[in-house]
Amino acid sequence: MDERLRFSVLGPVSAWRGTVEIELGPPQQRAVLAVLLLAEGRQVLRSGLVDAVWGTRAPASALGILRAYVHRLRQALEPAGNPASSVVRSTGDGYQLRTSSAELDLRTFRDLLGRAERARRTGDVRDSAAHLQQALGLWRGTALAGVRGEYAQTQRQRLDELRLSAEAARLTAELDLGGHAQATAAATGLVAEHPLDERFRELLMLALYRSGRQAAALDTYREAQTLLARELGVDPGPALQTMHQRVLRAEKELLTLPPHASAEPPAPAGARAPVGAPATAAVTAARAGASSATPVTAPTATLTATTAALTATPAQLPAGLAVFVGREAELARMARLPSGGTVVITAIAGMAGVGKTTFAVHWARQIADRFPDGQLYLNLRGFDPVGPPVPPAHALRTLLESLGADPRALPQDIDALAALYRTLLTGKRVLVLLDNAHDAAQVRPLLPGEPGCLVVVTSRNRLAGLVAVDGAHPLHLDVLSLPEARALLARRLGPERVTAEPDAVEEIVTRCARLPLALAITAARAATTRSAFPLSAIAAELRETADGLDAFHDGDTSADVRAVFSWSYRTLTPEAARLFRLLALHPGPDISLPAAAGLAGLGRPHTRQLLSELVRAHLVDETAPGRYASHDLLRVYAAELSGTIDPPQQVRAARHRMLDHYLHTAHQAVALINRGRALISLADPAEGVRAEEFGADAESARAWFAAEQAVLLETVEQAAAHRYDVHTWQLAWATANHLHMQGLWREEEAVHRTAMDAALRLGDRSAEAYAHLGLGTAMTSLGRFEEARVHVERAIELHMESGDMRACAESWRSLAWVTEQQGDAHAALGAAQRSLALLRAHGGPAPDDRRLRTATASGLNAVGWCHVLLGRHREGLDHCVQALALHEQLGDDVQAAHTWDSIGHAHHLLGEDDEAVTSFRNALALYRGHDGLRWFVSGTLMRLGDTHLSLGRPDAARAAWTEGLDILERLAHADAEQLRARLRGLADPV
Repeated sequence: MDERLRFSVLGPVSAWRGTVEIELGPPQQRAVLAVLLLAEGRQVLRSGLVDAVWGTRAPASALGILRAYVHRLRQALEPAGNPASSVVRSTGDGYQLRTSSAELDLRTFRDLLGRAERARRTGDVRDSAAHLQQALGLWRGTALAGVRGEYAQTQRQRLDELRLSAEAARLTAELDLGGHAQATAAATGLVAEHPLDERFRELLMLALYRSGRQAAALDTYREAQTLLARELGVDPGPALQTMHQRVLRAEKELLTLPPHASAEPPAPAGARAPVGAPATAAVTAARAGASSATPVTAPTATLTATTAALTATPAQLPAGLAVFVGREAELARMARLPSGGTVVITAIAGMAGVGKTTFAVHWARQIADRFPDGQLYLNLRGFDPVGPPVPPAHALRTLLESLGADPRALPQDIDALAALYRTLLTGKRVLVLLDNAHDAAQVRPLLPGEPGCLVVVTSRNRLAGLVAVDGAHPLHLDVLSLPEARALLARRLGPERVTAEPDAVEEIVTRCARLPLALAITAARAATTRSAFPLSAIAAELRETADGLDAFHDGDTSADVRAVFSWSYRTLTPEAARLFRLLALHPGPDISLPAAAGLAGLGRPHTRQLLSELVRAHLVDETAPGRYASHDLLRVYAAELSGTIDPPQQVRAARHRMLDHYLHTAHQAVALINRGRALISLADPAEGVRAEEFGADAESARAWFAAEQAVLLETVEQAAAHRYDVHTWQLAWATANHLHMQGLWREEEAVHRTAMDAALRLGDRSAEAYAHLGLGTAMTSLGRFEEARVHVERAIELHMESGDMRACAESWRSLAWVTEQQGDAHAALGAAQRSLALLRAHGGPAPDDRRLRTATASGLNAVGWCHVLLGRHREGLDHCVQALALHEQLGDDVQAAHTWDSIGHAHHLLGEDDEAVTSFRNALALYRGHDGLRWFVSGTLMRLGDTHLSLGRPDAARAAWTEGLDILERLAHADAEQLRARLRGLADPV
């Protein structure tokens, strides 16, 4: 029997032993396995795993949780009791996953890509296409599907880039083999998915023309022309215009296939597994066709004169930074890049001030000795504050002169210049560093055609064209890590000065947001004009200017953060510039596409285009699919711009739209999640606001709350700060249910305190009632029962005063819970019965009937639970069974789970333990079908453990209690001590 391990990251993170899939546990545990798999046998430090799994939100107990995850992974992956076969090994202060004896789909994917490339080089295009098809068939959806966080998203983008390159190569091979019909279908799909990407239009035009459909090819161009004018106000780019002219002239050269082309088209793609993201196609075939129509060679006299002039080896790399620190991971990645066989183009992209040039120069100097024929450097000034980008023809002339060419003998035509440049580099090993490129079109003519050369490109643009078409290896530089930022200050200021004031150093690092340029400017000031000042004074200065960028200005435009940011800002279209400024109004940490559309008052497709423009300019990052964020200093810069450019009434309108978006979306979401809750009434949203829609999908609503949790908390605070008091209390009401279910009770209390202040400012007694009820709910969870009871009783008074009987019934049920926690079961039963009576007496007709019936079923369960607490087990069980029937009829799994838990407890107290175990397991199965219900899971596990112990199953009890304790410890819940006591009481404690 095949017992080999197989792993997959090209889709959901999965593992198999032979043909049996292995259960890998919760998402964060899968994330640990994903990090180890992507290390491909290398050690991963525990600190690195913590950063990858939790990012900046790691809990204090992260290392303990990590050890538990690794322990469970070992149990799942390894044969029981055989440490010699350990798959996950402890190595020093980290872990290592042995993949040498296991299959990993990513490794297989890369191997197949290598075979495809080797086949292509030998002219066997059909074999190359077959390998590419096989490689793409390994994908089972979006890479690392289900694994969350910044690390996973970064790796997902990296893996998607590999897949997109393979898709491009496959489609190119299909065209080379004469499969024009298949290429037409594929390109048509790509154009539909990416209507503004001109490369796909160009490819579709070529495929259509080769299929004998000249008119359709010309229609494709006209569609692009119309769309680009309407959406962006621009004409098609030079490449697409050239293709249009060539198709219009019906050039025969476009029909010419390479010599190795097959007379028969290749087989269709067939049953390749669908991929999670749209594929990108290269336009290599189109570019090759254009080149064949206009062959360019350098004049013989020019070439001879230039070759004779080469007398010195260029060594133009700028001086390296003497205090360069950190970037070990990025340098290691660069070291793994191939250095021969093909031209390697490394596109180093990143926001302004992140240190792209410094990094590129540092790495280039490390490898300069591999390029004995010289190192060229050219600043392309793609985002220069005082002038336009360097034209490609001018750049070529500069490079040719650097290679020793006589400037008087150089041709004028850009194609002739590029041909001469490539010719001069033939047979040579030269490193070319192209700094601050504006876009791929500026760089492409400067690429050598010689396998021994290396081109390094820096840009604020992501240069997706170089990646997709020219095989560039992208590297995105982010801000420094905390240790790197501290090290930078230590190198510039001296370790003694930094060590002496650790708190000040931490504040400086935080206020500089770990941006290298900001840290460098601050360190320079501390070392010169403030050399006699303690670092605490520098930190205080930054604190005083925390709302602006003046602290980072030193008079030098190239070292002025505001000026550096402005270089990117000036390249934006007016609408993108407006959106960039408005994003400063958003509380962060990130924003979704629908929220950005509401903020701007624009349609979502248009907003997506504007966000893409901001991403290309590195003024925002797409941190996860459909979610965008920007650096803290960029947000400050955007806020400065907004304060000087945007009229106050427009700013207020935009903020109102943003708050409306979150309020109306949260209201819809909570209505789905808690179907028995009394809903509040909202005013109509502002014009231009469209709330997100979930249909009847409660899971999507829960996922939305999870994604927007941090944003919603900040939004409540911002609404209060700007005196949007109605939004404040209503947002608190809408958000509280999610916070409560997640066990975030301190946050729940905080938002309701903010809501209470807003309600009192408004003089709105109904809003005050809801705030009191929310505070009572949060305080009950926090164990502050006396305070909770005061708040809930006040809520009942105010709801009675307003005549809102549904809300009053909800408050009585909350009072039942508070008094139960106080140990007063009789008062709890009375409150629960009062709640149920109000629902039955004052419930409204349809269409609210479903919500009423859900609330009534919950009331029955509460009454039944209180009867059980009073020893009336059979009477309580009868009420709970009635409640369960209603919940199951309504299809409410969560409330049914609560009721199964009550039924299980009643059976246990009646001595019917087998029935109790079944009931508890039913509850757990329903709870686990929904994210965010771990608090309820822990309570059921505690009672299940009690029942197992009654049945004489201590091992089963220990397992249930241990799992429940893990949940409660993560929630920092007081009930954790109860489970610890139970575990200590077992004969064989854990």
